[in-house]
Parts: sequence; structure tokens; C-alpha cells
Amino acid sequence: MSTAPEPATQPATPEPLWRPGPDRIAGAQVTRFQAWAADRHGAPATGYQELQAWSVRELETFWQAVVEWFDVRFATPYDTVLADPAMPGARWFPGATLNYAEHALRPAQDPARADAPALLSLDERHEIRETSWAELSRQVASLAAELRRLGVTPGDRVSGYLPNIPQAVVALLATAAVGAVWTSCAPDFGSRAVLDRFQQVEPVVLFTVDGYRYGGKTHDRTAVVAELRAELPSLRAVVHIPLLDTPAPEGTLEWAALVGGDHQPSYEQVPFDHPLWVLYSSGTTGLPKAILHSQGGILLEHLKQTGLHMDLGPDDRFFWYTSTGWMMWNFLVSGLLAGSTVVLYDGSPGHPDIGAQWSVAEQTRTTVFGTSAAYVIACRKAGIHPGREHDLSAVKCVATTGSPLPPDGFRWLHDEVAADLWIASVSGGTDVCSCFAGGVPTLPVYIGELQAPCLGTDLQAWDPYGKPLTDEVGELIVTNPMPSMPIGFWNDPDGTRYRESYFEMFPGAWRHGDWITLTSRGTVIIHGRSDSTLNRQGVRMGSADIYEVVERLPEIRESLVIGLEQPDGGYWMPLFIHLAPGAELDDTLRDKIKHAIRDQLSPRHIPDDIIPVPGVPHTLTGKRIEVPVKKLLQGTPLDRAVNPGSVDNVELLRFYEELARERQG
Repeated sequence: MSTAPEPATQPATPEPLWRPGPDRIAGAQVTRFQAWAADRHGAPATGYQELQAWSVRELETFWQAVVEWFDVRFATPYDTVLADPAMPGARWFPGATLNYAEHALRPAQDPARADAPALLSLDERHEIRETSWAELSRQVASLAAELRRLGVTPGDRVSGYLPNIPQAVVALLATAAVGAVWTSCAPDFGSRAVLDRFQQVEPVVLFTVDGYRYGGKTHDRTAVVAELRAELPSLRAVVHIPLLDTPAPEGTLEWAALVGGDHQPSYEQVPFDHPLWVLYSSGTTGLPKAILHSQGGILLEHLKQTGLHMDLGPDDRFFWYTSTGWMMWNFLVSGLLAGSTVVLYDGSPGHPDIGAQWSVAEQTRTTVFGTSAAYVIACRKAGIHPGREHDLSAVKCVATTGSPLPPDGFRWLHDEVAADLWIASVSGGTDVCSCFAGGVPTLPVYIGELQAPCLGTDLQAWDPYGKPLTDEVGELIVTNPMPSMPIGFWNDPDGTRYRESYFEMFPGAWRHGDWITLTSRGTVIIHGRSDSTLNRQGVRMGSADIYEVVERLPEIRESLVIGLEQPDGGYWMPLFIHLAPGAELDDTLRDKIKHAIRDQLSPRHIPDDIIPVPGVPHTLTGKRIEVPVKKLLQGTPLDRAVNPGSVDNVELLRFYEELARERQG
């Protein structure tokens, strides 16, 4: 059983950093929803904590209320809200049919909104391109018709090797419109990382770019695309998007030809639990898990999140710095469900300087600005002053995720962006493509804390024996089903991998793999991962991916990579290498390792330090020991970090224990 980190000392009654004013509280959608739900469904009339408690106590009534409030359109009615609450395997809204894309594009049917921007997109050249609701709907209808013409049917997989560009949004929505299953990877992923994901789900269509711009440079991906085409025999069609203006390779279809038609929108009405997309876990112990989410589950969960938690509406412009390889891209696209304008930025967060994201916010008049905690800390360390250097008067909320936002990050946003700023630090996971805890527009913000558990989410902190804790660190547990929990993993017919991933430690309850504290004030503190996923700038990568690449090098006998959340908000990712006989760790080998990871996996996952070690410790069954080494590097004593009887050579662990002592000075 894993040992929780020591809780941070919290003042008994801290002063909030920010409180919403009475006008903001009165105007928030969650306030209006609560008053309506009190009248229609017996919800408590006032108080977010009371509403949240009701939403988990009366789970079916709450989700019925969400359906009514957001006017979810079912083509055929449902029999009941929750036919079976057991986890895993909860059955939501049996009998219902609907379509996610139809809901995302509803504003296009409103004559008053059709010509308003649905998408604002820009790259490092900062030329804003506008796509209206009517144009987005037209392109989706045209592409959906072409997908049908290619023989794509409900349940087929459609893949994208694409950056964060409008074409990716059109491809996702067209895929959903025909009832097919979307999946995507960012083009900074190397071919091996992409194939490890796409080969599992066997896509019939692949949308690709010829390259992308990042950091002031163009990056040609034509060779990678050729390799993907060769290694994905299931493909019936490849669609070329000429981002770098190269001609379409032989045998591919041209994007412009597929979206140039004028078709009436047609949306396949699919069962509530019909798959919408596949997201991928990090692949810590092998191939990444291919996680399936449902059309209905994502629709309801994202309506709740965007509308009630992020307080998004038709007057908002919603930005999140993300790539198509991270769940936050899927979440960003769901800003369309709230009728908001979605802002897409394709480029480096630090080009031409660290203020790039704030420039995007200024140019696009972003109202809800989403980024990573790591970016906030990088801005603080760089000493920039966004509130003085940019016109951020439209920004009403800065939301952060990817890792916990440390106290200094809260203070910096308050001091350097705006004093009257709602800071929504949120935490969830790819696994549910949503948040367990996060922003509430009507609650105060406390430094270093998430405002509250989300509606409909029975979030708890448990000790190793399954006892709920308050004001103490425990495992993040969700005790009731959420509609966006996976409907399963791909190639997991009996659900074994799914159960092992979340329900093995506490059968019937979702264990997520984070350390959290639920405070007696109702706030939430996230202490970082309790497992060994590498979470760099919000993009998760499994250690197994790193090992596969590094250990191809003849100089490396074995390796061990660890990701550690630092107290100051940083993230330290050392790579420990056990050298082959006669090999030496010099600058040439260091560069060779870094280039291999950059080219074959991801530039985000180049290690901060490469450290030679006398050996890599293993379990008795030969599995590398990662979590105990992480604990040692965080300062946990050896006898508390690992059971010595479970290790093949406990003496090897003393190296890491000593390294931790040296680093802590």
C-alpha cells in the first residue's frame, strides 16, 4: 500500500485570495441553475456545498436536471437515468439516442448567431482566422457526407495526426456526426508513439498534416506520415492537410475537396453509450491504454463543466493551451456546447518569448484563459508582468491544470494579471476527460487550493483501509459513477484491464492515483501523482515509452525515469541510466539520448538530468521499481518507501536515497 506524502501545513482559517462580487454570483449560471433546480427538483435553494451534497445524494435527479437545464435533445427517449449504478459498468440513460456533434453545432441553426465566430485560430504568426458557426456547420456537414461516401459507418475509427487547428475540430465533429470514433495524436509525437496508439484501434481514415510550425521553425512530418500509412493496414483513406503548402502525396485525398460541398447537416442518432472518441493513457507498463468515452456521457459531463463550473456562455471566448494529444483539447472543443467561441492556438508557449499565451489572450479578447500550472510558474520565474504588458481586461478567469498550481502561482496571477481574477485550478484526468474538483464561479479562492469538488462527483480522500479522511492526505477516490467514466478500454473484452486500472485497490470505488486533501472548509488540495505517470506540461507519457527508445542505444544497459512534482511548482524529470560495459556518459551520449527521445517520442519529455547509476532496482518478478524510487527522491525514508523483501537488490535503492539527501542539502 502506498504511503501518502506529508500534508502541507494549512492555517486553520486562511483568508481568501479572492471573493466573487455579488453581481458575479447573481449572474453565474450555477446560481440560476440552483434556483431552478430547487423549484423543479427539490434541490437546496442556496449554497454551493449544499447543492454539491444534493447532487451526489440524489444522483439521478441531478443528472435529470442537467438534461433539462441544457435542453439535451434525445431522438428517442430514455427508460431511466441510471439503470445500474455499479462501478465499473454503470449504465446511463438506456434507450436514449442522441448525437454530440448536433449539440455542439446548435448555434449554427440560430439566425442571430450563425454569422458569429465559433472558432478563432492563430499560429506563431498571430494572424487571426475566424470560422463562423454557419461555416463550421457547413464544413462538418460536407466532410461527414464524404466520410459516408468513403464507407465510414458508426463504430469505425477515424484518426488525426494534427496540430490544434480548425481542421482538427471539423474532423472530430464530422466523425461524431456519422457515429464513428475519433482519435488523435499531436504531430510532435514520433512515429513509434503514434503507432503504439493507432495500431490498437485500427483506424479506417487518417487525417494528417505535412508538418507544423513550432518555436519559429517549420517541422516537416512527411516521412512520419509515410511510415504511418505503411504501418496502418486498416486505412481506407488518408486526407492531406497542406499546413506547409506541400502537394498531396500520391494516393491521398485533399482536404479542400472534402469540405467544399454544400450538404444539409445529418447526424447519426446513436445510443447514449456509443463511443465518441478514444483517448490514451501514458502506457507506464506497456502499450498505452485506449480509453473509450461515450457520446452521451461526454455530452452531459462537458455541458455541466463548461456551463456550470467554467460559467461559459455565448458571450465568452474560451482558450486553453493544449495539443490534440492531450484530453484538454477535447475539453476545449466542448466549449462549443456552451455556445462559446473557441480559441485555437497552434504554436510554442514560449515563442517568441514566454509571454506568447498572454499575447493570444489579448489579441482574441479571451474571457476564460486556460493554461498549465507549469506555464504560470515559468512566467513568474521569467519576471514578466502580463497585466501591465498586455490588455487582459476581457479575461475574467484563469484556469490551470496539468499539475497542481503551487501557492506562488496563485499569488503571481493575483499580483501580475489582475487583482479581481477568478483563478480556477482544476484537477481531473484523461480517464474521465473531465474534472473531479475545480472551478466554481460563486465561491472564494484560497491560495494553493481548488475551490470544491464538482457537481455529481462524490470525491473523497481515503486512507489505505478505505476510511474517508478530512484535513488529511489520502488517495483520490470517487464513490459514485460519472457519465464520462470510460465505457471500457479497446481490446479489453472482459474488462480486466479496466478493473485493474481503477478498482483493484478498493473494489466498487474509483481510485485515481492522486494524493488529495479534502479540507473541512470544503476545498481540495492536490499533492501530485501517487503513481509513476510522467506528466510534463499536462502531456502524459509512460515510462515504458522512454525505456523503449533509450534502451535501443547500445551504450545503455537499462534505464529508470522518474517525474517529481517540486514544492515550488516545478517538475523534475531525471533519467537514470545503467551503462553497458565500456560505455561512458559524456556529452555525446547525453545528446544522443536527448535526440532519440525528441525525435521518436516527444520534445516535452527530454529529461532534465541524465544520471549514471550502479544499477536499476526491480521487483522479484523483474519489474522496474518506479514509485518507491520516486518516494525516495521526495525524501521518504527507505524503510517507509519500499518493502525490502519485494526488491531484488535493496542496496541499489541507497543510491537514490543518498541523491535525495544531497538535493535537499
